[in-house]
Amino acid sequence: MKYQPPGTPGSVVDVAPRYENFIGGKWEAPTTGEYKPNLCPATARPICDIPKSAAEDIELALDAAHSAKDKWGEASTAQRAAVLNKMADAIDAHREELAVAESWDNGKPVRETLAADIPLAADHFRYFAAAIRAEESEITEIDKDTIAYHFHEPLGVVGQIIPFNFPLLMAAWKLAPALAAGNATVIKPASPTPWSILKLMEVVGDLVPPGVLNVVNGPGAEIGKALAANKRIAKVAFTGETTTGRLIMQYAAQNIIPVTLELGGKSPNIFFDDVAAKDDDFLDKAVEGLVLYAFNKGEVCTCPSRALIQEDIYEEFMGRCLERIRAIKQGDPLDTETMIGPQVSKQQIDKIASYVEIGVKEGAELLAGGHRTALAGEFADGYFYEPTVLKGHNRMRVFQEEIFGPVLAVTTFKDEAEALALANDTPYGLGAGVWTRDGARAYRMGRAIKAGRVWTNCYHQYPAGAAFGGYKVSGIGRETHKMMLDHYSQTKNLLVSYGTKPMGLF
Repeated sequence: MKYQPPGTPGSVVDVAPRYENFIGGKWEAPTTGEYKPNLCPATARPICDIPKSAAEDIELALDAAHSAKDKWGEASTAQRAAVLNKMADAIDAHREELAVAESWDNGKPVRETLAADIPLAADHFRYFAAAIRAEESEITEIDKDTIAYHFHEPLGVVGQIIPFNFPLLMAAWKLAPALAAGNATVIKPASPTPWSILKLMEVVGDLVPPGVLNVVNGPGAEIGKALAANKRIAKVAFTGETTTGRLIMQYAAQNIIPVTLELGGKSPNIFFDDVAAKDDDFLDKAVEGLVLYAFNKGEVCTCPSRALIQEDIYEEFMGRCLERIRAIKQGDPLDTETMIGPQVSKQQIDKIASYVEIGVKEGAELLAGGHRTALAGEFADGYFYEPTVLKGHNRMRVFQEEIFGPVLAVTTFKDEAEALALANDTPYGLGAGVWTRDGARAYRMGRAIKAGRVWTNCYHQYPAGAAFGGYKVSGIGRETHKMMLDHYSQTKNLLVSYGTKPMGLF
């Protein structure tokens, strides 16, 4: 099935020529009066105009958030949960509209947004609606006359900065726990993908009290800093690349506020020789597991961008994988048969091309791809890049540095010890994959790999309720789990004496 592009006859998505910021429950023009075109990565042509805001717009959003935070924070958990469930229902009701908008704004295939991004976004709101109802305070008996009460209280107003690779899903990851815990928020979407979040505001904006949820668009360096360094926020949450994450930490440190950071990765995907012991469904699943490096065009922080294959099976296994890679259908992101769409921007595709050139110069063998994809017609200027495979060794830059594109670096290992050493030989520690028919080996490797999430005989599953976050330079904090409520709460201790006897200190 092919969906019509947004704004064209027969499309499920309307497009306005110009959008505004969403502040205090209303659409507000930027104080600068300036806008910039938002380009579709599939065509390199404008979708609409988006505000080019300034720091003053962040202050207006913070005014709205501060005016709303107390009433929202005092609402019962049942009331907050009801709002989150209504938001989930609204997302489900507009599933196709949001999926098509996300695909056109980001370039990812609509088959992914329909099957993953939008349903998972709704489910995260439902999960945290349930989690906040189940959260309990604690009482500790110090002695027979003294009780310590511990209450969870919202932080107040938080700042949240969303990446370009999963705009709606990452917004849900951050919004759901923040709102559930009773906070008001100001969100800054990624500069390349601002539109789909504004479409989300059209769907859910009137379900939340005015001022609780605010969206300000603008240049990342200016607007992101104006938010993250602001003395009027109590926390900042950021998903993006590691260099910017370091800056976010510096801004937060100036105001001594907490941060959660989900940053870069260079995830190993390890295939032991026993995966090829039988020619069965499991072997086919393992092949798909390697090819998942091209999922979302490789624009995934946990992209399995390093494939480590036991040398005994390399030729046979890699041959199957290359056959599957050559069968990937690339093209129109609004065609449900398309498997990989365009990269998000020209900047991103230029970065990918430069890394492939670096890899070849370092001596890597080009096994597949390595060039921009030439498409005709309306997609001729789109940011398409071929699924690419480079074979080399783990010290090469293409093995050590995050590329954020459909580029796989492949090498071999002799035994379990070498596989583990290669897996951990990276500054990152966000994700990893282990493929084996040996349960004991799977457990050993899963525990020994220095990464926040290790998929075992699967990959790229992101369910609510499973904690997600990084080791090493891949981040701080855990998302998609009820422990995220702790990141958006502070604990009040009320120590009460019911006795009348003097303490005898003076």
